[in-house]
Amino acid sequence: MPYFDRVSATAFRPTEHVSGGWNTAEQHIAPPMGLLAHAVEQDRDARRDDGLRVARLSYDILGTLPMDVVEVAVRVVRPGRTIELVEATLSHGGRTGLVLRAWLLDRRDTRAVAASELDPIAPPERMPEWDPRTVWPGGYIASARTRRCETHPGRAEYWVESDVPLLDEPTGPVARAARLFDIANGMTPRFSPEEVAYPNLDLTAHLFRDPVGEAIGFATRVSTGPDGAGLTHSVIHDITGPVGTVDQIQTVRLR
Repeated sequence: MPYFDRVSATAFRPTEHVSGGWNTAEQHIAPPMGLLAHAVEQDRDARRDDGLRVARLSYDILGTLPMDVVEVAVRVVRPGRTIELVEATLSHGGRTGLVLRAWLLDRRDTRAVAASELDPIAPPERMPEWDPRTVWPGGYIASARTRRCETHPGRAEYWVESDVPLLDEPTGPVARAARLFDIANGMTPRFSPEEVAYPNLDLTAHLFRDPVGEAIGFATRVSTGPDGAGLTHSVIHDITGPVGTVDQIQTVRLR
C-alpha cells in the first residue's frame, strides 16, 4: 500500500501510512511534500524533454490537512530555457494547505569542479536501530525505519528509509527523497512533544545533486529561541555522501 492512491489526474487519497504525529486524524506533511515534488517533476516531463533538475524545494504549510482526498495543481511561475520556477499547491475542499515553489535548473557537465565541504556521516550499518514510535504516534512514523546516533537531544545523525512508495507509479529520486524530508523535525527532539509543541511552518531543501538510493541520512541540529520560534537544520545525505540541506522553522508553544 502506498502513501497515496491516485483518484484522478489531479486528486489523491491518503492511506493509513500518512496519518500524522501531532494528530493522527490529520496528514503528516511529509508525504504531501513528496506528492507535490512528484507533481512538479511530472509537469516538467510533460512539457519538455531536457530533464531540468530540481535544485530547490520551498514549502509553506498553510494549514492542516484531514485524512481525505486532496487536489494538486501546478503552474509555471517563471518559464525559461535553462531555469524555471514552478509552483504546486495541494488543497482540500477548496482550501490550500500546502504550497511548493521549486527552482529547476538545466543539467551541464561540472564533474571537473564537483566537490563538497559538508562533513559525511557514518553509514546506516554503523548506527543502532531506533524506533521513533517511542516518541510519536501515527501511520507515517510507523512506516519509517530509522537508525540513529544522538549526541544529546537536539543534535543527532540518523538514516531514514521506508518501504512504502509514494504512489503505485514510478517516481523520481527527488520526490522519493522529499517524502522523507519533513521527518527531521521530530527525530532528535529537545523536549517531549507532550510538554512542548513545535510544529514547523515550512521546509526548504537545497539540493546540489540528485539523491541516490532509498535511504536518506540527516545530520540535524535543533535550536530554540527565547520568544516562540525554533529551527531544525539538517545536512542531508545519500549512500554516497552529502546531497544538500533542509531547514524548518518552528512555532514553539509550551503546553
